[in-house]
Amino acid sequence: MKLQTHSIHFDADVKLIDFIQKKADKLDTFYDRIIDGEVFLKLDKDDSMENKIVEIKINIPGQQLFAKMKAKSFEAGTDEAVEALRRQLKKHKEKLYSH
Repeated sequence: MKLQTHSIHFDADVKLIDFIQKKADKLDTFYDRIIDGEVFLKLDKDDSMENKIVEIKINIPGQQLFAKMKAKSFEAGTDEAVEALRRQLKKHKEKLYSH
C-alpha cells in the first residue's frame, strides 16, 4: 500500500516510518482493495506521558476509513490505530458481502 507519512513540527526518523509502513502493509491481508493511505504524527502539548498522536487515514473504493490514537510512543499509537482500522475493514467487508 502506498502510504504518505507527515510528521508535524518534528522530523520522524527512518526506523519509525519503516515501522509504520510495515504495520500498515498488514492491512492488505484483510482487504486487498486499499488504494492508499496517509499518516499524521503529532506531538501534543499536554504534560502527560501520552502526548504522541497517530492519525491514519486509508482510502478504499467509495469510502475513507480513519483512526486516531494517543499513546506514550508513536509505535504503540500505530499498533492501536492499525488495529482499529483492521476492525473497520473487517466490518466493511462483512457489510459488502452480506448483501
